[in-house]
Amino acid sequence: MPRQFELCPGRMIGGSHPCFIIAEIGQNHQGDIEIAKKMIKMAKDCGADCAKFQKSELEYKFSKRALERPYNSKHSWGKTYGDHKRHLEFSHDQYRELKKYAEAIGIFLTASGMDEMAVDFLHELDVPFFKVASCDANNFPYLEKTARKGRPMVVSTGMQSMETIRRVYKTVKEHNQKFTLLQCTSAYPLDPKDVNLSVIRKYQEEFPDVPIGYSGHEKGIYITVAAVAMGAKVVERHVTLDKTWKGNDHEASLEPSELAELVRAIRLVETAEGSPDKQMLPCEKTCHDKLGKSVIAKVAIPKGKVLSLGMFAVKVGEPKGIPPEHMQQLVGKKIKVDVEEDDSILADMIE
Repeated sequence: MPRQFELCPGRMIGGSHPCFIIAEIGQNHQGDIEIAKKMIKMAKDCGADCAKFQKSELEYKFSKRALERPYNSKHSWGKTYGDHKRHLEFSHDQYRELKKYAEAIGIFLTASGMDEMAVDFLHELDVPFFKVASCDANNFPYLEKTARKGRPMVVSTGMQSMETIRRVYKTVKEHNQKFTLLQCTSAYPLDPKDVNLSVIRKYQEEFPDVPIGYSGHEKGIYITVAAVAMGAKVVERHVTLDKTWKGNDHEASLEPSELAELVRAIRLVETAEGSPDKQMLPCEKTCHDKLGKSVIAKVAIPKGKVLSLGMFAVKVGEPKGIPPEHMQQLVGKKIKVDVEEDDSILADMIE
């Protein structure tokens, strides 16, 4: 399987392609479809590649008892957890409306399918790829069913062990060659000491045929930019219009100015990555002409003299002479002209 593939129509990831940036709206829309549209537009305006939501069919994601339990949090939208989740859950028709809106403004839209029925709906909705949330990374029947549908997959790996992720890799790859694994730590907000960006390198070593990415829940943008510098080919960050709004995710989310800065920083890092071929570049010529050093005569050298290292010094000379790295090649050769002390030794002076 190649390290690059088409994640969305016309948009490749992996290899030398730009990092794919997912703006995770999740349920930060407060259950209001107009806010959701504003957030999609914000993601587009900030330069993100994709706006993402979380889709659940609640009776398939939660047990009856889980939905009926009292929910007294300051972030609650209802007396029970079920009431709270129902307030935040968009209907199928609302998702169709949101997808149509995203297409109209020119940004990809998808969602995490939080249960198998939600995945079935997202497949019907024709999302470009499936996002697998960390809570389903060890749900192997779910992974197999999702992989068999054939759409590209982005799999977050929070709350899992390396042993489990090896099994995730084997399970998905058996049925679907187009997927990526994201290093993730599931805490909101995430303390930098628990980020473990080094897992990105571990994944790159263990799964060299899969693009590796990063899903971050930390405050600010610096750690996510560092992940891209380490080779993350997909990044995902929660976004919000206001961090003070009700909801557990807002505090660990990026406001519009932060998301825009993240996108700019990622694209700058990608530009700076450049080429692994080390050579003097055209942009360095001015500096080299001014400060580049040459082989200089440490003493006066008469015509016909056999050259030795003791005759040489290295200085900024005028005119520019033989580069210092070629000094050893001059040893044992004869000089064709008289050279004064402190003069540059030029290539046409050597027999």
